[in-house]
Amino acid sequence: MDNQELDSYLKIQVSVDQLSAYLLFKRITDEFTCNVDHLERFVRSKGVIHGIQLEALKLISSNPLAYCKEQTLIAKGNSVEPGEDGYIKMIYNMADKDQKPAELQDGKVDFKEVKQINNVKRGQLIAQRVDAQFGKPGKSVTGQELEPKQGKQARFKVGKNVVINAEQTAIYAAIDGMVTMTDKDKFNVFPVFEVNGDVDYGVGNIDFVGTVVIRGNVLSGFRVRASGDIRVIGGVEGAELEADGSIEVTGGILAGNKGAIKAAKNVKSSFIQDANVYAGEDVLVSQSIMHSNVKAGRNVICSGAKGLIVGGIIQAGEHVIARTIGNSMSTSTTIEVGVRPDARAMLQENRQKQRVLKESIDKADKALVILDQLAASGQITQDKLELRTKFAHTKRQNKAELDDIKAKTLELEKSLENTERSKIEVSNTVYGGTKIVIGRYTKFVKDASGRVVFLLVDSEIVLSPL
Repeated sequence: MDNQELDSYLKIQVSVDQLSAYLLFKRITDEFTCNVDHLERFVRSKGVIHGIQLEALKLISSNPLAYCKEQTLIAKGNSVEPGEDGYIKMIYNMADKDQKPAELQDGKVDFKEVKQINNVKRGQLIAQRVDAQFGKPGKSVTGQELEPKQGKQARFKVGKNVVINAEQTAIYAAIDGMVTMTDKDKFNVFPVFEVNGDVDYGVGNIDFVGTVVIRGNVLSGFRVRASGDIRVIGGVEGAELEADGSIEVTGGILAGNKGAIKAAKNVKSSFIQDANVYAGEDVLVSQSIMHSNVKAGRNVICSGAKGLIVGGIIQAGEHVIARTIGNSMSTSTTIEVGVRPDARAMLQENRQKQRVLKESIDKADKALVILDQLAASGQITQDKLELRTKFAHTKRQNKAELDDIKAKTLELEKSLENTERSKIEVSNTVYGGTKIVIGRYTKFVKDASGRVVFLLVDSEIVLSPL
């Protein structure tokens, strides 16, 4: 059969993405016969020239009746391969695991092996941008080249004391100092302030735009504030420490219920006793947490050789992990997970903003009703016309801001209710007198249990073997 005759029997259908072509029978009679060559010429005459499946055409030509009731794939194109995303290549190792003292098998810390500071000179390269790559092109069954897409381009998050080149491909240190990444992964270079001894009356309070290294103790009543990290080689008494990065105390925190330790990222210490500690991310302790109020945006981990948590209140956004919680004397100990104090505060702030914006929109609406009536009656003056335009603009602006805040509030509410991943893990013993809270649910431990994990299952806190 020639193409014209085949056209009365057959139809070629190409998929929307141009990557597949199908043969369909319009009708079938006893007179219908064809061979592979006939079919291939017919398919090509319909514009399908790439990826033709000759084996499929052979099967159709040898037994048309078997394929007359359904469409048959007779050509396959080549899909476009996606491009690779760009990324930021750091010259310095920012991994947190390389920025802590070496921990021995027994959970003790070797204070001689402290983290290395990433020092840089002015003009020194900090990081480079590796460009996103285009993927491989594809080819449609009609022979048309399909253009590949480029991966997502990486962007620098520039903080303090760094500069970016004109091509936006590299960032450099603007001053001599230390490379660090603070909140939201911004690159910064901070000069380092070192105290070779105790923070006492000879030094006074410290408020420094950079990283503070104290090669001694921080005594009661003093304050240390840093825009980078705070490292204390000795111990911390009832002092106030606040850092936009992390706080590391190798000698332990013995606060006597005075002062506070607050870090935007992590707090690390050998022990915490009678203290108030807050970390935006993790609190990491190698020995014990005793009679303290500890809050962490993510995790509280006390898993060294001792790994003891007893007394006080421990709150974490996700996990609390310890070897032992409570003691045989049933000392009151509260452990909460699924708690994000910063998110709760932000939620309250957003709700207040919503109220203010709604009031502003309501006032604009009332004013616009009056001004629209004046305009409709032709009595509106030029100054009132300008006022009408101003109110309309303010209303649009406030409505857009309100919609944005509503979306953020909904996201926060969902995150506060998301307790599926929250858990409390005890690798040794949890004693009676311990209060367990997961999200909005509470459970009191009456009898000691060993090697357990507390989880929320169907709105109930359950114990599972570790």
